[in-house]
Amino acid sequence: MSFCSFSGGEIFKDYFETGIYVCAECGYELFSSKSKYEHSSPWPAFTETIHENSVSKHEERWGAYKVNCGKCGNGLGHEFVNDGPKRGLSRF
Repeated sequence: MSFCSFSGGEIFKDYFETGIYVCAECGYELFSSKSKYEHSSPWPAFTETIHENSVSKHEERWGAYKVNCGKCGNGLGHEFVNDGPKRGLSRF
């Protein structure tokens, strides 16, 4: 999973191998590659988490939520309301 800072070398944006994305800090399961979709941002995007508590979110401003690991609180990026595949799902 990507973090908010972008240095031009995000390696997981175009990575679509079968597997599970885990927190870089604690190894907690976050997302399945089955829920990953192509997106125009530099970060990988997912439609759903592995566990109900894989991530925690809090609103930073209207329409933008800060997303953290549900186990250790490590920062994972942002979720944007009404941004996602054709069904209007959010991205992480």
